[in-house]
Amino acid sequence: MALSEGAGRTRFHHYGPWMLGGGAVLLGIVYEVARKHIVSRTDVVYFLVLIPTIIIHEVSHGVVANWCGDDTAKRAGRLSANPLRHIDPVGSILLPILLIVTTGYAFGWAKPVPVDVGRLRHPRNQAVLVGLAGPFVNIVLALAAGFAFRLVATQSGLASLSFTPLDQWPLLDLVLFFLGEVNVVIAVFNLIPIPPLDGSAVLERLLPSSALASYYRLRSLSMVLVLVLVFAAPGVLDTIFNHALQYWGDIVL
Repeated sequence: MALSEGAGRTRFHHYGPWMLGGGAVLLGIVYEVARKHIVSRTDVVYFLVLIPTIIIHEVSHGVVANWCGDDTAKRAGRLSANPLRHIDPVGSILLPILLIVTTGYAFGWAKPVPVDVGRLRHPRNQAVLVGLAGPFVNIVLALAAGFAFRLVATQSGLASLSFTPLDQWPLLDLVLFFLGEVNVVIAVFNLIPIPPLDGSAVLERLLPSSALASYYRLRSLSMVLVLVLVFAAPGVLDTIFNHALQYWGDIVL
């Protein structure tokens, strides 16, 4: 059984650009309405799973920072489940609108959780923990959702789901499957070691102190590299995500 090669992979190709950034979620729904004149049951479930996943990812950074001595995110009110607190005007609104109008796809990001590395008790080491907190939580959620999906789907006929259209899946099966898939992709994307993605925390820790000043200057331009990766090399991301989804499927299914 390889759901990640069938139904799951189809969903990734359809929604991939929205999955990479949380700010484009509602705009993605609007685009679906304009394109198909209807929002399907699977569209609604997918986006309702995506929204809290992104919030949990962002909040986890602030929670770990708070544990390590930096309460900046807590004082800023960012340890919240309210989506409005995580909207970035450029990454969540302006850029997605521009891309939807010009290309039909959307890419965006939520407002970064504020972290003052200097307030951490052990800045260089704990900065890695703070950076990797989001992907770690996503991996845990992906595994939990995957095993729960297997348990629930087995009772309703796991093998038969491979040949059943997603819009005909039982609701709980669909929620758990999307929850696992979304968390896999968000975790893998954020682990790419390009600033400002979370994986860059490991790269930064490996650099000698003498190289940090130059690294920080280059980091201000790093979003350009991320955009190039997303829009100029989508095949590379497709390959990475599909391998990750297949691996997730092999583990949990």
